[in-house]
Amino acid sequence: MPFRRAPGWPAVLSDGPVLLRPYRRSDAAAWSEVRCANRDWLAPWESSLPGDWHELNSPATFRWMHRDQRRSARTGEGMPFAVCLHENGQERLVGHINVGNIVRRAFCSGYVGYWVDRRVAGRGVIPTAMALVVDHAFGPGGLHRVEVNIRPENRPSRRVVEKLGFREEAYHARYMHIDGAWRDHIGYAMTSEEVAAEGGLLARWHRLRARTA
Repeated sequence: MPFRRAPGWPAVLSDGPVLLRPYRRSDAAAWSEVRCANRDWLAPWESSLPGDWHELNSPATFRWMHRDQRRSARTGEGMPFAVCLHENGQERLVGHINVGNIVRRAFCSGYVGYWVDRRVAGRGVIPTAMALVVDHAFGPGGLHRVEVNIRPENRPSRRVVEKLGFREEAYHARYMHIDGAWRDHIGYAMTSEEVAAEGGLLARWHRLRARTA
């Protein structure tokens, strides 16, 4: 029986130096280096898992994660992307973004999660990645709605979605176990109609950057 591709997957998306692509097995060492170098930057915002940070972010762990993400992408439950930067003729892995927990039929919705290397934070990498992913999700991905849930204390992450125009919809008490405790989250969302008239979220982001340049 021939393999049936999920809507919008696989895909490669880009804007300027920002490139989003499916993970490769050869990303193991680069992924592990970025994750281990950013322990203090990332650990306070990620789900609690038993074990040492370096062990949980080793090349061996990446290989397990890569298999799991390939499965979710093939079944249409996720769209995971490595976030890369083109610099000095080189491609550098600097983060991750995923549309996960995708439910189709009458819902057509998914949740976006992301992280970025602190060494490139503040350069517009994640807002660009978010805009690319949302436009892709609303177009080839066939979704109508995307949601993002963020801890109230995570101001940098909240600024990303707020400047892109996500609506604050809900306050989720004790929503997820993170950094050793059940943490509250703020729920943000966006539907395809909210950006269609502007030519998409990436077009909105370009206009915003032009006004603040």
